[in-house]
Amino acid sequence: MRVLIQRVTHASVTIEGKIKSKIGEGLLVLVGIEDRDTDEDIEWLSGKIANIRIFNDENGVMNKSVKDIDGEILVVSQFTLQALTKKGNRPSYIRASKADFAVPMYEKFCASVEKEIGKPIGTGEFGADMKVELLNDGPTTIWIDSQNRE
Repeated sequence: MRVLIQRVTHASVTIEGKIKSKIGEGLLVLVGIEDRDTDEDIEWLSGKIANIRIFNDENGVMNKSVKDIDGEILVVSQFTLQALTKKGNRPSYIRASKADFAVPMYEKFCASVEKEIGKPIGTGEFGADMKVELLNDGPTTIWIDSQNRE
């Protein structure tokens, strides 16, 4: 499971001209799922997301988590995070899970993130053509791959 976390001042997801979800200060989390992902990956990543200290404290040091600032989270599925780009110029998405596996994992992931931060999160819609707007704060963007826990 791969996530791209962006610290934002606000973010939203629009589907077919209607806003599905929007948040204020917090994190926009793009998530790509592959067949080898497990519930352990979900738990590990949701804990990381809820507790990663990338918000400034009173001294301007990144020392607070989204929980510490009572921020919001918006999670959007994005199969292109699983792109393989080694050969040629056209990315391969063969590693990205199909809907029958990915949808339940995405829903478990969203539920786990909600549990970690203790409140509801915003979501996109799996498989939909989504327009994502954000104002990246910093910019601060973090890449985490549960298969390569660095």
